Amino acid sequence: MTHFYCNAFEKNATYQLKNKLLTTLEQNKVDAKDIVILCIGTDRATGDCLGPLVGEHLMQVLPHIPVYGNLENPIHALNLEETIFSIYQQYDNPFIIAIDASLGVSEHIGYATLSQKPLKPGKGVNKKLPAIGNLSITGIVNVAGFPNSILLQSTRLHTVMTLADCISNAIYLSFTEDRALENQSILYS
Repeated sequence: MTHFYCNAFEKNATYQLKNKLLTTLEQNKVDAKDIVILCIGTDRATGDCLGPLVGEHLMQVLPHIPVYGNLENPIHALNLEETIFSIYQQYDNPFIIAIDASLGVSEHIGYATLSQKPLKPGKGVNKKLPAIGNLSITGIVNVAGFPNSILLQSTRLHTVMTLADCISNAIYLSFTEDRALENQSILYS
């Protein structure tokens, strides 16, 4: 799998993303106790608040999974490196699912993506930040173009909210439905 795409505005997008996430975790034999979710972004730019919105939701509904980054305590360029260091200090073998907004082509605005490659945060706005994640999930919030920082400021909140709902619900369902818990009893024991 290179990249999996699904249109968050489609009726079954949450289930498409959930199924692909579960399949990917099963194929990689990921132990639920090793999962750490890292939601990157800031609430200071509409287009960049996807990660904190997802983190906000997941912290409320998945208390047994470590989630970093929400609206109150966002993970962004200024604290990303120390957060990564902290995760590796705290967990022996973390399997990091990194989540962030991204920019892309106009036909893909509103699409959620899943990749087995690390996330490269800040790439869309030309920031040099460390790549992170065993698995990455992005939401394409706007078109890539110059200047990208202005595009993030002028992104439609409706698009960001639709993507955040799709991504957070897909992750939630991955760890709460009966099928998802067959080999994941550590989460709720």
